[in-house]
Amino acid sequence: MALIEVKNAIKTYQTGEDSFNAMNNVSLSIEKGEFVAIMGASGSGKSTFMNMLGTLDKPNSGSYFLDGVDMLSLGPNELAEVRNLKMGFVFQGFNLISRTTALENVELPMIYKGIPEEERIIRAKEALRIVGLENREDHMPNQMSGGQQQRVAIARAIVNDPPLILADEPTGNLDTKTSIEVMEFFVKLNEQMGKTIVLVTHEPDIAEYCKRVVRFKDGNIISDEVKVK
Repeated sequence: MALIEVKNAIKTYQTGEDSFNAMNNVSLSIEKGEFVAIMGASGSGKSTFMNMLGTLDKPNSGSYFLDGVDMLSLGPNELAEVRNLKMGFVFQGFNLISRTTALENVELPMIYKGIPEEERIIRAKEALRIVGLENREDHMPNQMSGGQQQRVAIARAIVNDPPLILADEPTGNLDTKTSIEVMEFFVKLNEQMGKTIVLVTHEPDIAEYCKRVVRFKDGNIISDEVKVK
């Protein structure tokens, strides 16, 4: 069974008297353990598609199943629980809380899950160790480089051990050297920890790290390429 199963998804936006399809009958299946790049120009539909995968938006019609569960049938509280348990999010802007240490930032998803403090600290420290930041636990975001902040964000995304990581332009604010380091962590999450990763990027060199590249244009999937290793 696929981890992600999207069929005939249509998302229509109204702008005054006009309307347009940001997704036009999109169907895509992603198996557990895949590492998929979503590419396309601004306005191509890739961000709308990612928002749907993250249950932050719903299509007007079609279906979206995650791990066999119909996401479009769930209410707001159930969707919030799915996001907390099944998904880890990594954003271009890191989205760390500025006056909170690296360790406390990583603890956040576990607080929402109701995990006791002692266990939270143990798991947060382990997540920071995985991304090579065990010596930065007490640092605030403004005391860390962009690459270190993004690694804290990755640690936060994996701390609840979700099967799916959604990354939206995770290297967009980073220089080339740091981007390579961050992408190597995503490869590690995929190959060593078995995480399914869906990553939005407009950079071909970043997409090279992924095993499959799906391209959007005008709300349609125009190509779906699985790389042969």
